[in-house]
Amino acid sequence: MTVLVTGGTGFVGPHVVHALRAREVPVRALVRDPSRATRLAAWGVELVRGDVTDPASLATACAGADVVVHLVSIIKGSRADFERIMSQGTRNLVAAAEGAGVRRIVLASALGVDEATKDSVPYYAAKWEMERAVTASSLEHVIFRPSFVFGRDGGVLPTFLRLGRLAPVTPIVGPGTQRLQPIWIEDLAEYFARATSEPVQGRTFEVGGPDAVTWNEFWQRVRRALGGRRPSVHVPFGLMRLQATLTERLPGAPVTRDQLTMLALGDNVVTDTSAVETFQMALVPLDEQLRRATA
Repeated sequence: MTVLVTGGTGFVGPHVVHALRAREVPVRALVRDPSRATRLAAWGVELVRGDVTDPASLATACAGADVVVHLVSIIKGSRADFERIMSQGTRNLVAAAEGAGVRRIVLASALGVDEATKDSVPYYAAKWEMERAVTASSLEHVIFRPSFVFGRDGGVLPTFLRLGRLAPVTPIVGPGTQRLQPIWIEDLAEYFARATSEPVQGRTFEVGGPDAVTWNEFWQRVRRALGGRRPSVHVPFGLMRLQATLTERLPGAPVTRDQLTMLALGDNVVTDTSAVETFQMALVPLDEQLRRATA
């Protein structure tokens, strides 16, 4: 079995690739710039230059593959960017996979995406269209909708930890009563690796860690992990939206208006426990996630 991974040089991708290679599964990675994929190459990954917006390169990448793990995503950009890279990019990939005789596709979606929220922000709209492209295809499919993904080497957790270490006060958006359910990056990677071969086709799984906490409780745990006593301050959504309006186009902007909209939609927690029941994995608790990230 050969697995093609898209998004292999991002935050989640290398962990998924590593989990597959630990099983000695042959892996091929679609990369725009092979010079940025030296770590993957060192693991014995076959690199194929291409992009989800280039159908010809996808045909080459899919040839001979049995399973595709599709991780490509963006979190900021214009509505046209989300459509071109995520929505149309997935349609391109599905067409190439079908043409090449690929058996299964495993897709990274997002917790919170559903019929009710799909029109709230371009990111959710694109994730919804990605899901539709996969479920409407002739391929076996498995979809994961993760909550916040935490790890030491990327994602949002290092930003949270820098804020906890350096800011005189910890800003919490809104009342802080919305809940999140962070999943450790290596647990998420294990889900993806198992889904390439286990008989779970036709399923959509919500995935999170074992702890669902409010933002207020999350920041208490961060302070405890850092050994700090800095106070928190609640910042109204309206004030944060004003700030985001002024800063969201700047490099490294902390938050966008769309991200605030997603936060305001409510809890980002698992409502269906079938992933835990199906895969029977021992997931890393939140306090241990924070310990690992601050060690």
